[in-house]
Amino acid sequence: MYNDLRNILESEHIEASAPCRIDMGGTLDISTFHYPLRHFSPCTFNIALDLRTRVCLSAYNKGMVKVSSKGFQSVEYPLSAVPFDHPLGLMFAIAVYFGAEGVHIQIESLSPPRSALGGSSSAAVALIAAFSKLFEKIGTGKILSRKDTAMLAYAIEGSVAGVPCGLQDQLAAAYGGVNTWYWFDGIKGSCFKKKAVYQKKFFKNFEKHLLLAYCGVPHVSKDINGKWVKQFVSGRHREIWAEIIAYTHRFVDALTKRDFKYAAESMNGEMALRRKMTPEVLDSIGEKLADSAIRNNCGARFTGAGGGGCIWAIGENEDIAKLKREWESILSERKEARMLDVNIDSKGFLIQ
Repeated sequence: MYNDLRNILESEHIEASAPCRIDMGGTLDISTFHYPLRHFSPCTFNIALDLRTRVCLSAYNKGMVKVSSKGFQSVEYPLSAVPFDHPLGLMFAIAVYFGAEGVHIQIESLSPPRSALGGSSSAAVALIAAFSKLFEKIGTGKILSRKDTAMLAYAIEGSVAGVPCGLQDQLAAAYGGVNTWYWFDGIKGSCFKKKAVYQKKFFKNFEKHLLLAYCGVPHVSKDINGKWVKQFVSGRHREIWAEIIAYTHRFVDALTKRDFKYAAESMNGEMALRRKMTPEVLDSIGEKLADSAIRNNCGARFTGAGGGGCIWAIGENEDIAKLKREWESILSERKEARMLDVNIDSKGFLIQ
């Protein structure tokens, strides 16, 4: 198979890309939470953003796998000995799943490294899409569906992460769009249901109600997620998680009615509960951004598990315009902090 791979990759590079996301009601996509809370109909809302993660496959030395990604040092290992506990371990785990040796995996992301936008899951979805295309060309496989790509990325990540993992990042990367995801046990059918909140024709209008800021410091999702999991399994704060589900439902209902003021209030209610459980979910800049949003009748929430990374906001057009000026001033206090463009992705993963 190595010769077949090399013949393809020496004549052409295989490329794929996938969007990242911003979210509300995250953590509920982890089965640790949504199984016990299923009577409350747990759901997660997310928006796929055209801050794409691109993956390119090219030929490399026989028996080796090399991974290069901005923000990390390039590394290579024999396929038989790749480390899954490396910062790029998920990419190595996917290469092992496909049995792909003699491959150089190059990753480029338009989002800042470890910005809590689901970039690692986006890269995983893009890499699986690229490998499925490569093996279709060889004649030993087929291009996976969007659902199968997302579920495989989720399964592999869960097998090597060492902590419970959610599914929303992979779904946003695979499908794109503005969606609410409802979580089920999967016994009698799918473990999720997708419901589009807005269609593509409204995306440009919706973007005017949104802001996204990078706080200038990376996050480590397993730290805060791990604390939430530990609290939850010990029996603590379960009533708070039921309230978080209720706020997420209210948020989605407000969006369907295009009531962005009520959506902002619901977001702030959810955010307050998260801060109560884990005050460290916001760093000093994040706290200033969130407080500024509240003063300007907008909602603000950290992306992913917080603790650094990004904050996003929602509100009426005039309130968002005013908030943008305040956020730019706050972000100027930290060298790496900056505003990020909000362009909604409608396509999900793409294979070039």
